[in-house]
Order: sequence, then C-alpha cells, then structure tokens
Amino acid sequence: MAKAAADGHQVVLVTATRGEHGEPVPGVLAEGEQLWERRVAETHESAAILGVGRVEFLGYEDSGMIGEPTNESPTCFWQADIEEAALRLADILRDVDADVLTIYDDHGNYGHPDHIQVYRVGRRAAEIAGIVHVFEATMNRDLLLRSLRASDEVFEGLEESERPQLDESTDMGSPEAIITHGVDVRAFLDVKRGSMRAHRSQIADSNFFLTLPDEAFAMAFGTEWFIASGKSRASDQPFVDDLFAYLVDAD
Repeated sequence: MAKAAADGHQVVLVTATRGEHGEPVPGVLAEGEQLWERRVAETHESAAILGVGRVEFLGYEDSGMIGEPTNESPTCFWQADIEEAALRLADILRDVDADVLTIYDDHGNYGHPDHIQVYRVGRRAAEIAGIVHVFEATMNRDLLLRSLRASDEVFEGLEESERPQLDESTDMGSPEAIITHGVDVRAFLDVKRGSMRAHRSQIADSNFFLTLPDEAFAMAFGTEWFIASGKSRASDQPFVDDLFAYLVDAD
C-alpha cells in the first residue's frame, strides 16, 4: 500500500469487520474502552502512516478464529450473504473507479474464516464492478520454509514453544509454483514497521516480529507475494515486481 501510494496511486483500504473478537494485548485498553473502538482508531492510524487515502468498513462483525462459537453469529462476516457483501464492496470500487483489487488467497493465508470470506466476496465484487486485475495476497510457503530452516540464529533466545512451528505439511501461504508476483517493498520497511506498531491492541512493542533485527525483518517482510487471479507463471520465469505494470504499458 505504501509503495502504491508513493507511486501516485489512490489507495483505498476496505475492512470487512472491526475485529471485535480478537484477543487484545493485556493492559492496552483504557477503562471502559471497547476493543472495536481501539481497532478502528488503530486502522486509521496505520492507514495514515502507509499513505492510504480512504478507509472503509463494510460493517460486519468479527467471526473469530475458525471453529469458535462466534463463527455462528448471524451478523458475523463468515455468515454474510456473498452477494450482499459483494455489492457493498462493489459500490466502493465503482465510486473510486478502481483498477486493481487485492484480496486474500482462497484459504485466507492460514485458514482465518474472515480472510477466506474476503476472497469469496472480493472475487464476486470484482465481477460486479468489472475489475479485471485481481491479486490474491499470500505468503511464499516454500521460501518461508527454506528461510526457517536456514535461520536458526533468528530465533536464538526463544523458547521452542515461541518459535514458528512449520513443516512441509503446513498450509500457510501458497506454494511458489502458483505465485505470480513478488513485489519488492524493502524501501518501505520503516513505514511497514510503523504501520504494524500502530496496531497496539494486536502487536505489542515486545512482539517477535517488531523486535527482529533489520536483516531478518527485511527477509520476512521485504517482498510481498501475490497470485494474479486467472494467471500463471512458468517455472523458469521471474516473479513480476509491479501490480500496476499494465497501467504503464497502456500509456
């Protein structure tokens, strides 16, 4: 988002829920403050750091993690009617005359029900609004596994229970073979850290990701990975580095 904004694109952040059922960092909420109030404020703060020009909430309730009773609430995003939710999103897309839509991959990166629903609703909204260029944000599963195997020093000092527990059976992210885009955002890592810190109810200052050394942080967050919906990449071809390359070509 920061890279797109710096390149002169209008960036709009649409959030399905207000994160009502998350687990806040202990002690972060003021007396009487509701979690959703804090998270709305944090979203706006983070968006401002990134250069996002507009923030919208679709108005659904947080569904919680998969398998929790909150998944059954009739007002949660997981239970939302796809067509109705897609129309809400499509109205925003048409209002800003969007060229590009980014969503999650089909399993929500790690199985979060609201992330999966973002994929479903986003795909349908793109059809309604006539957006051809849809990109599924994901993680490079193969690179993640390679990096974890090669970077024991990154986790030095952490208890085994605190280390990421990933192996070849993980469904986190997507296999490299189906990823089409790898966007280099290393120039914006300070901005990314700042945007993450803005979400204080979710990410404490002592959080593992925020305390990573610069080199390790760059390895983890310096490239953002996407699957261009309906597209593929030959195994001998490099990842595309720009979601907006076609706009330049069109000029």
